Amino acid sequence: MALAGASSSACLRRLNPLLFSAHRRPAWTPRRSARRFCAAAVASERDVFTSPEVAKSFDFTNEERIYKWWESQGFFKPNFDRGGDPFVIPMPPPNVTGSLHMGHAMFVTLEDIMIRYFRMKGRPALWLPGTDHAGIATQLVVEKMLAAEGIKRTDLTREEFTKRVWEWKEKYGSTITNQIKRLGASCDWSRERFTLDEQLSRAVIEAFVRLHEKGLIYQGSYLVNWSPNLQTAVSDLEVEYSEEPGNLYFIKYRVAGGSRDDFMTIATTRPETLFGDVAIADERYAKYVGKLAIVPLTFGRHVPIIADRYVDPEFGTGVLKISPGHDHNDYHIARKLGLPILNVMNKDGTLNDVAGLYSGMDRFEAREKLWSDLVETNLAVKKEPYTLRVPRSQRGGEVIEPLISKQWFVTMDPLAEKALHAVEKGQLTILPERFEKIYNHWLTNIKDWCISRQLWWGHRIPVWYIVGKKCEEDYIVARSAEEALAKAQEKYGKSVEIYQDPDVLDTWFSRSINTFRHKSLQLSCSALWPFSTLGWPDLSSEDFKHFYPATVLETGHDILFFWVARMVMMGIEFTGTVPFSYVYLHGLIRDSEQVNFQGRKMSKTLGNVIDPLDTIKEYGTDALRFTLSMGTAGQDLNLSTERLTSNKAFTNKLWNAGKFLLQNLPDRSDATAWDVLLANKFDTEASLQKLPLPESWVVTGLHELIDRVSTSYDKFFFGDAAREIYDFFWGDFADWYIEASKTRLYHSGDDSASSMAQSVLLYVFENILKLLHPFMPFVTEELWQALPYRKQAIIVAHWPATDLPKNSLSIKRFQNLQSLIRGIRNVRAEYSVEPAKRISASVVAAADVLDYISKEKQVLALLSKLDVQSIHFSELPPGDANQSVHIVADEGLEAYLPLADMVDVSEEVKRLSKRLSKMQSEYDSLLARLNSGSFVEKAPEEIVRGVREKASEAEEKISLTKNRLAFLQSTVSS
Repeated sequence: MALAGASSSACLRRLNPLLFSAHRRPAWTPRRSARRFCAAAVASERDVFTSPEVAKSFDFTNEERIYKWWESQGFFKPNFDRGGDPFVIPMPPPNVTGSLHMGHAMFVTLEDIMIRYFRMKGRPALWLPGTDHAGIATQLVVEKMLAAEGIKRTDLTREEFTKRVWEWKEKYGSTITNQIKRLGASCDWSRERFTLDEQLSRAVIEAFVRLHEKGLIYQGSYLVNWSPNLQTAVSDLEVEYSEEPGNLYFIKYRVAGGSRDDFMTIATTRPETLFGDVAIADERYAKYVGKLAIVPLTFGRHVPIIADRYVDPEFGTGVLKISPGHDHNDYHIARKLGLPILNVMNKDGTLNDVAGLYSGMDRFEAREKLWSDLVETNLAVKKEPYTLRVPRSQRGGEVIEPLISKQWFVTMDPLAEKALHAVEKGQLTILPERFEKIYNHWLTNIKDWCISRQLWWGHRIPVWYIVGKKCEEDYIVARSAEEALAKAQEKYGKSVEIYQDPDVLDTWFSRSINTFRHKSLQLSCSALWPFSTLGWPDLSSEDFKHFYPATVLETGHDILFFWVARMVMMGIEFTGTVPFSYVYLHGLIRDSEQVNFQGRKMSKTLGNVIDPLDTIKEYGTDALRFTLSMGTAGQDLNLSTERLTSNKAFTNKLWNAGKFLLQNLPDRSDATAWDVLLANKFDTEASLQKLPLPESWVVTGLHELIDRVSTSYDKFFFGDAAREIYDFFWGDFADWYIEASKTRLYHSGDDSASSMAQSVLLYVFENILKLLHPFMPFVTEELWQALPYRKQAIIVAHWPATDLPKNSLSIKRFQNLQSLIRGIRNVRAEYSVEPAKRISASVVAAADVLDYISKEKQVLALLSKLDVQSIHFSELPPGDANQSVHIVADEGLEAYLPLADMVDVSEEVKRLSKRLSKMQSEYDSLLARLNSGSFVEKAPEEIVRGVREKASEAEEKISLTKNRLAFLQSTVSS
């Protein structure tokens, strides 16, 4: 009878089994009263951790305190005590100007999962952090700061300006680092690098010198992406394209020597570039091929009319003006055909002398003036609205201009060949594998790399020119100004004067821009980063010897070829070794596919950005990390508040599970009880066979989980690992075993049974915490430290052993018990049995099944809300079977629940009869609409389909209700 009364309160808890506290204790008296004890001794002395016994829920504000404790204990540094090969990840260093967003959160989460897992596996784990000097971004920030003081950059000397930049860096440069720490990044901060550190700067100069000595660096004038406002060339990745309203201009080009009717109409979006036309490519006016065309408003300048397959007949009129000085495609055509190249624009975006009367005009001002003049001279055909794909500077926002400019370049073909072979030979593995095709395609079609930038902040190009000599012919490449002067004096005499090239190296050479596109995220990372950060070119460096090559390079899939491939090329070139064994590519973060969003990339423009720091305050770092980790490698992830809310609930579920354990484990001072508890091991077949069914089932499930999750971690299938752990903890441990364990803890009257349940609870829970730690480091450490007799922090705890024994028979048997319990629960719900009401049951099965089911009578009663005194086990159906609800739980396992225990049959017949009448009426109404020809013919198809679906559902419900009613009526008549 005690159990029946106790179950009344237990049923309320099972609506949310782990949400109970000291104010909602079981109705029965537990064998041991609740205790309050602190966390591990070291932790408690430092007031770092909070036990679930004294805190209702996990306090997110504790995360920073826990992080500082980890760092103070030196846990982030590689430890060689347990042997093993080092596991090394070079962090893609964020821009020193950066501010935390979901792109950072994604890569930090994934890389921290890797490093924490392999640290627990015993490998010396090094996650090497750093920040990037972010040439353009930082220079812009400081220029704006100076402008607020009324100072222009050009008012200062280069040295004065860079001094101001360094001052800014010292004051604000740690912002992004501290924000990354907030995400739980367990990097070795003692090895933190900055791309303008003396060591890294030395590496950059050394790389330039070596490449130049091999003839792989040259200077030349080529078409580049030019930023008129920034006054520098920019890389392809620093250019963002946006669709904007514009115009398509249709212009007459007269044929030289022809009549007034001999002209071609050419469409262009940039008429101001016509001064740079060097040819007309024509597929439409075949009769004019081989003749000359007169470029409008150029005082009769003639250009050849040629045929070329590049012409797009769908664009404009199908005739193409070729302006190689201002269009990348035209540039390649001109190079292929040997056409001249005309540049009509100055570096500030104004037109130069080639434009004649329009010289000095801004490019957009000239466009309007030029069109007006074309109209006036009857050379304008028409202007119509057109959506333009406009290239804009990622930093300054202005329209980028393709422009011929003198720059430094690296010859890429010989470097690319080695990088291709690295993948072919299996020296480098790209995950997911499908991205190998992109990698191979880019390297096979690679172009020479423009590495110079016209900035003041960055690695200065180590080239010196001779005063009085032409730059193209007489220059010196050296590792320092002193070395350059010595070389110049040796060649030109002691009186020679030299000056250094004013340009700096492209972010790709000294670092690379890693654009995740979550919200135009820029992370700058060195092509030399994996080895320069470890001491290269000093090959005797201890870090270089121990940690190079790295193990994994993790980044977004959209910059595989821009950054990763270049690091591979440079690593092979300068060290003779591929810089890492694996490239792991994560997807992009998009908004959720809800009413207002459509799974789009996150951007401030779209207004769909989710701020990580705000998210952490509301949901906690662990919930955010767990949400981000649930994606699949290489595939984009839709981030929603629903997912975050769900995983915050998961954090609370863990916390409440810890609360339950701590309230039901022996008192810390009871050394004898703890000796017994910790002595119970489940690592042998014999120990597993001795366990009762629920215990054997949950321990076997845990051992299977450890194997699956460890395999997923090893394969970098983090989403799979996360889902496996989530499902086991919530679906098996929390919802089933914790509930089953209450029969041992509160009702068994058997010390050994209670102690065994405590051992299993502790064993399973602590291993779940270990498996979860790489994903959710903060709450797992807090809970781990709350458990008594912890010898070390979970961050450095040993990973659970794999290939532990399993009892597959217990899995099958417990599944049968679960099916029986679910069947009884479903019947209770179907007949609306009051939650507190205990009913009787007859379980029918073969003798061998009854043997193990009957041993768990208490579990069956508790979880099915049965009267434990009224559960009968038999090999034959009961005598009142015809007045009972029959359940088939599994083949050979059935149950009979007497109707009289659950409902007042006569009242239920009345209720169902009334309900059936209403349902029939609604169904008849739906049929009437469907039988109406006017409705079916005139109503929209989706409306008709909806009515048909409702009618089908109603018909099914009527059938079920009739069957139940007939069954009830048969029991009354019998």
